[in-house]
Amino acid sequence: MAGNAFGKIGFIGLGVMGEPMCRNLARKSGMPVMGLDREAAPMQRLAADGVAAAASVAEVARACDVIFLSLPSGEIVDAIARQADGLLAHARAGQFIVDLSTSDVTMTRALAQDFAGRGVVFVDAPVARTRAAAEAGTLSVMVGATEADYERVRPLIATFASDISLCGPVGCGQVVKILNNMVLFETVVALSEAKAIGERAGVPAALLFDVLSKGSADSFALRSHGMKAIVPGEFPERAFSVRYAHKDLRYALALAAQTGVDARAARLVDGWFEQATEAGLGDLYHPVISQVIGKHE
Repeated sequence: MAGNAFGKIGFIGLGVMGEPMCRNLARKSGMPVMGLDREAAPMQRLAADGVAAAASVAEVARACDVIFLSLPSGEIVDAIARQADGLLAHARAGQFIVDLSTSDVTMTRALAQDFAGRGVVFVDAPVARTRAAAEAGTLSVMVGATEADYERVRPLIATFASDISLCGPVGCGQVVKILNNMVLFETVVALSEAKAIGERAGVPAALLFDVLSKGSADSFALRSHGMKAIVPGEFPERAFSVRYAHKDLRYALALAAQTGVDARAARLVDGWFEQATEAGLGDLYHPVISQVIGKHE
């Protein structure tokens, strides 16, 4: 049985990624699961898998031994932890909090320190890949924890992830995830520039990307974001939007400033995200910045 050192699992945040991760925990962990979300619909769907509905953060904190968080930003994680009736207020020795969100590194380490003062282990475990991967249980998860704490939570994470990496002590999971996203966004900008230049020089984008995929310019971003979104011009809502991508990029820029790195390429991406948001594209899948980059002046 996965995670048999714990009695009950809590899961706060049942959105695009949270709902399928919670479902996999309920189906595969062999443990009772309690969920919480502002929306009723995901809880209604998860009831079929035996997930009990909680009425408040306090109820989850009181009832559960390990609590997973899948929230839109680190600021919301911090608020749920520090609010008057939040996770810190109800913390008890021996609990584990696992943050699956992408959160600011400094905030993550400060929260971990405050939870440790109450005998609670805080693990950062941001996730990568798509909702389809969350449904299939094939996410990639980057963990910041001690080796002992990692081994405690790894069997539970394995219910929704096929690649689980211990990146170092607390906060290091966020460092790796933030930099993963920074490199991805920079690559999407490069692909968008190549598409715009190629088309204006007489080469169709589909042909250009197909040929690039056979050489040294090949990448996951080319084959996924490039061929599946930028070329056909498909940028759905409720995917990884410009708004969320911009939030993650700002975490990368903050980390660069803290470490004394002049992250010029990341600042360039920041400008394109700003322009896309100003153009009303903030809720669309983030490779939509290719349309802003390719726009004729």
